Amino acid sequence: MKKTTKILSVVLALIMVIGLAACGGNTPANNNTAPANNTNNADNTTPPAVVRPDSYARLDEEKVYSEVLGKYAELSAAAKAAKSDDERFVLYAQAEAYLLDSAVMLPTTTQGGAYAMSRIAYRTVPYVNWGNDDDRWKGVIISSDLITKEERADLVEQWKKAVAGEGTYDPAAYLTSKGHTINPNYKTTFSTAPVTLDTLNTSSQSDTEILVNCTDNLVQYNNLGQMIPAMAEKFEASADGKTYTFTIRQGAYWFDSEGKQVAEVTAEDFEAGFHHMLDAAAGLEWLVEGVVVGAHEYLNGGSWDDVGYKATDKYTLTVTLEDNFTYFPTMLTYSCFAPICKSFYESRGGVFGIEEYGKAYEAGTIKYGLATDVSSQVYNGAFLLTKLNPDSEITVVKNKGYYDPESVKLDSITWIKDAGENPTQFYADVVKGTYPGCTLAESTGLLKLAREDGNFDKYSYTSDTTSTTYFMGLNVNRGTFVLSSGAAKSTKADDDAKKIDIQLAMLNKNFRKAIVSAFSKQKYNAVTYGEEMALISVRNMYTMPGFVQLSSAQKDADGHEFAAGTPYDELVQYYCDKLGAGITVKDSVDGWYNPEAAKKYIAAAKEELGSAVNWPIELDVVYYSASKSQVAQANAVKQFMEENLGKENVVINLVETTTTDDFYACGYRASNGEAENADLFYGSGWGPDFGDPCTYLDTFLPNGEGYMTKTIGLF
Repeated sequence: MKKTTKILSVVLALIMVIGLAACGGNTPANNNTAPANNTNNADNTTPPAVVRPDSYARLDEEKVYSEVLGKYAELSAAAKAAKSDDERFVLYAQAEAYLLDSAVMLPTTTQGGAYAMSRIAYRTVPYVNWGNDDDRWKGVIISSDLITKEERADLVEQWKKAVAGEGTYDPAAYLTSKGHTINPNYKTTFSTAPVTLDTLNTSSQSDTEILVNCTDNLVQYNNLGQMIPAMAEKFEASADGKTYTFTIRQGAYWFDSEGKQVAEVTAEDFEAGFHHMLDAAAGLEWLVEGVVVGAHEYLNGGSWDDVGYKATDKYTLTVTLEDNFTYFPTMLTYSCFAPICKSFYESRGGVFGIEEYGKAYEAGTIKYGLATDVSSQVYNGAFLLTKLNPDSEITVVKNKGYYDPESVKLDSITWIKDAGENPTQFYADVVKGTYPGCTLAESTGLLKLAREDGNFDKYSYTSDTTSTTYFMGLNVNRGTFVLSSGAAKSTKADDDAKKIDIQLAMLNKNFRKAIVSAFSKQKYNAVTYGEEMALISVRNMYTMPGFVQLSSAQKDADGHEFAAGTPYDELVQYYCDKLGAGITVKDSVDGWYNPEAAKKYIAAAKEELGSAVNWPIELDVVYYSASKSQVAQANAVKQFMEENLGKENVVINLVETTTTDDFYACGYRASNGEAENADLFYGSGWGPDFGDPCTYLDTFLPNGEGYMTKTIGLF
């Protein structure tokens, strides 16, 4: 089954929703990568002649994966088998370099790195690069007034001192002293609503980002980046690092949507949540396979009795691991370790056991966690879900029975349906205080408005970049050319000859290298954020640069030694250079863009493909036409791709979708690789679950294990 994590959709919510971080980003820099050393196939051998099939048929997924990613799974397996963190980081860097050089995906941007203005106090949400806690908003401080540049700078310095242990960080007190009034009600926007309230039976962030505010896990991160107790008052690890014992706090309760107390939170609820997560097999289970003892065996017909996740008494939970995974505590804030109220789950028809659950789910007898019924779920967190209308509004209100009321700074959070169709009105709503803030983008006209009315000079700041990586997937095995609704129909839908052309072209590495080398992230970003901000949010590798670093010197199999303290991105850069990938992996440069290399790659592809394909190759790019940002991006991509590759070689077909549902169905909400309805789709991204590179890299493992392989048309 598929692994999941915080799969994100970028292109609709990107402009409308203000990030809670602030004051970050790097200085933009120009970069022209050197031409790749090798414009032939990966092993420098002459490929066999390409034979055009008589008719179009989708290809065997395992064979396609083997052809386009080859040794990636092997390199990843070697990293997993490493005996130390440092050895693992070096081996994962080799795997990541191989993934990048394969050109099946192109990292494009991260979050932030844009002008913004806001009423939200700097870093009043959990500060962490992984898990779900960055969506946990109970501590958000919102002013009644926009925060000035000077005030924000003061808050940044206060936060930095608090992180260094020099005092406390109290933004509410600071803002009040400056004449601000604190607003306890937070209103923001959403573009796609949860389709389930059962966060253990989903793999999409759009299903969990709201409900994380209503459910507490064992531990949480605070806004200083420190792990603090939540439902577990404390935990300890055994000497060998393989067993963790959690002491569940007493006096914490589950509440229904109306605030009625349902049951006390116990260790059994955490065991039940883990059991249900494995039974549902919705994409979370792969995260714990091979980590928690017995999880793999249970998923393959074994007994629950042998799974190392047990309530040993009412307030004690014991977790037994397959090995000493030093990053295990960082996994605990992700949704696969969330509890469920066992008694309530069973009262709504919930059952345990993979086969039993499957039958009950298919029969429709489980009435737990239905998105159509807020009363079908209960909550142990800071808020209660009281309203979910997927076409208009979602509301959570403060849980008066929450065990830690002092930590909850908001009375309510309301999400209003808005996919960015009217940015000018949104800006007006921000100015008058309906919403706390917004991104000031070039494509929406908001940057111009803010400059004209003086708000830019008074309130603007550059939002922090994050650990999330957005990317473009190249569909190497396309199986869908029109949605079941009839929308987003490709010109290839009724033309098998064109389907064969794209199939053969996408399987050619030089063709893919031509595509990614011709893609200017700077130009792609400039139409949204403006030229001066175009490079700040650019990302060139899948894992966040600097995500981890070596704690001691480490030699690879070839004897190359990396010094202690070497950041992960430098490891990846070394192996990219060794492969002749022609990629610069650091942030904030156009690190893949090389039009001259792109021309060489396309010439090599034409030579290798010979008469097996008809040129030009048509590439479908799907966009949402009601979004000014998406329209601008799509037209920019068409212009620079055709210019760099030549319209005699490649034509970009812009495929319009007129609803967010249709747009998401083409990629983000596609059920599998076969359902991906685009040749190039840049509407998804990945945020890490925990503090190890495998949280990113596992997503491209084969045979359905890696969630993001669907973005390249596989599994």
